Amino acid sequence: MEDFKLRFINNFITDDRWRYITDGLWVTLKITFFAALIGIAIGFVVAVIRSTHDRTGKLKFLDALCRIYLTVIRGTPVVVQLMIMVFIIFSKAPMDLTIYVAMLAFGINSGAYVAEIVRGGIMSVDYGQMEAGRSLGFNYGQTMWYIIAPQAFKTVLPSLANEFIVLLKETSVAGYIALQDLTKGGYIILGRTYDAFMPLIAVAIIYLVLVMGLSACVTRLERRLRNSDH
Repeated sequence: MEDFKLRFINNFITDDRWRYITDGLWVTLKITFFAALIGIAIGFVVAVIRSTHDRTGKLKFLDALCRIYLTVIRGTPVVVQLMIMVFIIFSKAPMDLTIYVAMLAFGINSGAYVAEIVRGGIMSVDYGQMEAGRSLGFNYGQTMWYIIAPQAFKTVLPSLANEFIVLLKETSVAGYIALQDLTKGGYIILGRTYDAFMPLIAVAIIYLVLVMGLSACVTRLERRLRNSDH
């Protein structure tokens, strides 16, 4: 017990090493939040384009671009995409903008998966709903926004939540571009103390708590959506 206490003090208390964890957690949360917003925006646009083409045959050129985007993003590792964004595309950007490049890279990656999830939800809504909306005087965009999208959202919510959980964990590779995220913070402590157990277990526990919290929020939201149907 005394040895455990000494190791705890050495890993987290000495030189305020716990700050590596808290600072890294803040970076991880920022990247995840803004990458999720970017992913939702990109994914929704791509999903609408692809579902419109599937149902009407229109937007062929945009659909072809979307297919290329989906193929490239889903066919390459996120860490490679991240390094290409930082070291090639934005190689001239100042170092203090690296976190924003990471948000963009993770958002673009997430958008590809969100797009297919949302497209599946849109295609699962009976086409009669679209015809009903048009008969009420709505144009295609209004029908999609007010009638199709809300029904699709309820269908895809569990899958979207799973994608955001994956996104949260994927940000652990941000250390490859010299960002001090949560995982990197634990690794820095390991490098100071040469004690792998405590910092890495602490990082794992924090990720687990975050994922459990997100899952609980989604479960509550699903319950409210089900209750709103009655």
